[in-house]
Amino acid sequence: MAIDLKTETVLSLRDAADFLPRRRRGKRPHFSTLYRWALKGFRGVRLETIRIGGTLCTSKEALQRFADRLVPIGAGAEPMGSFVSSASRRRTQLDAERELDKAGI
Repeated sequence: MAIDLKTETVLSLRDAADFLPRRRRGKRPHFSTLYRWALKGFRGVRLETIRIGGTLCTSKEALQRFADRLVPIGAGAEPMGSFVSSASRRRTQLDAERELDKAGI
């Protein structure tokens, strides 16, 4: 879903950070955290953004959709995105190569 300027409350990433809950030692998340969520995502989910002039913005509603996708409602529900570390991926690859070597392939 895209951010709709007509119906959503649009905020700069810096202002949007003020709407997030406080973290360690009562500090607000830095706006660079939101920037990272927008560019790279978090657990396979990206924060929706829109560029207005030279400012990257999001909306209160997009923050809610982002949070909803990270923690699906319902018992036993799995997060939509799954993170696999590069080390884990490499171990899996090495295990597969060993199995192929054993089989002579």
